[in-house]
Amino acid sequence: MLRFAASGGAFKREVNTVMKLGIVGLPNVGKSTLFNAITNAGAESANYPFCTIDPNVGMVTVPDERLDWLAEQYQPKKKTPAVIEFVDIAGLVKGASKGEGLGNKFLSNIRATDAIVHVVRCFDDENVIHVEGNTDPKRDIDIIDLELIMADIEMVERRIEKAAKAGKGGDKTFLHEADVFRGLLEHLNNGQSARTYDCEPEDYALIQTSDLLSIKPIIYAANLDEATFSAGYEDYPYYLQVKEIADAQGAQVLPICAKVEQEIGELEPEERGMFLEELGIQESGLDRLIRCSYSLLGLISFLTCGSDECRAWTIKKGFKAPQAAGKIHSDFERGFIRAEIVAFDALKACGTMAAAKEKGLVRSEGKEYVMQDGDVTLFRFNV
Repeated sequence: MLRFAASGGAFKREVNTVMKLGIVGLPNVGKSTLFNAITNAGAESANYPFCTIDPNVGMVTVPDERLDWLAEQYQPKKKTPAVIEFVDIAGLVKGASKGEGLGNKFLSNIRATDAIVHVVRCFDDENVIHVEGNTDPKRDIDIIDLELIMADIEMVERRIEKAAKAGKGGDKTFLHEADVFRGLLEHLNNGQSARTYDCEPEDYALIQTSDLLSIKPIIYAANLDEATFSAGYEDYPYYLQVKEIADAQGAQVLPICAKVEQEIGELEPEERGMFLEELGIQESGLDRLIRCSYSLLGLISFLTCGSDECRAWTIKKGFKAPQAAGKIHSDFERGFIRAEIVAFDALKACGTMAAAKEKGLVRSEGKEYVMQDGDVTLFRFNV
């Protein structure tokens, strides 16, 4: 029996995996202010270290004009955008990897995230205490990086010991694993993060199984004061320090002003556009952060639509059609037959799905089809 589903049909849907971003940094760099602004979650923010002890969690919907258009056409019972989970992790300090400042607890919270948003203070303000005494973005980044690296060193040493023990009988797989991690250990001991370790792709894939902290993709959020952010930051020394480090690591840097984002977050949606226009800004920091996150993690969205629900689904670039179907329910992947797909832009140009079909723009794709961003999809399956 042939069955189909735009976004689940009569089958119970499995939980959709949510992208989780951990917001980290030294105390008093603007982490919680930024978190509050982008999530409206009301996390405590005060001018002293450790005001955030337990991680605050906020869910943010991913703006998608394509989904909005589909919802207008189909008038579904439910519209479900993709979401990102932000975790505001308490400020790290020197010695966190050894338990200083409740460091072990904070590091475990970072370990559960997909990527790190490292907020770096790039402003001077004598009224806001800096835990290190003065503003120095490079030093602050080095402090956080070193704590993550130190925590990773302990984990890598245990991995080497375990692999070496398993390889005593001459098993080449375990012996190779031990060699790979010995090379990584030397790299870490030189103060370099795991994400910058240069090795063969298959060896890097092996390293990624170890759940290291310093291997996580990272966005450096350069938190500027309002005057610098508005006037232009491209040549601002503090910002340039952050950008130089990000470029060397192949990371991303996001110039942002947490105070401005806080003001944006307090406005009604219809007022935000005017406020951004007055500031000469095209997008809010949240929108730019979402774009950075998708790019950093290699993510795209496909869309499903129908009278019951219109929904955006987040998947990895390179996913084939059955894998995308599995994001909705494992039955769809297991019993996959084909996917009926139309590019969103083509659908919008035609106005309706019927018109798109008449023009031959709705394609039937098989198991080897690689999903594209904005594919509007109907899966056919049989279980």
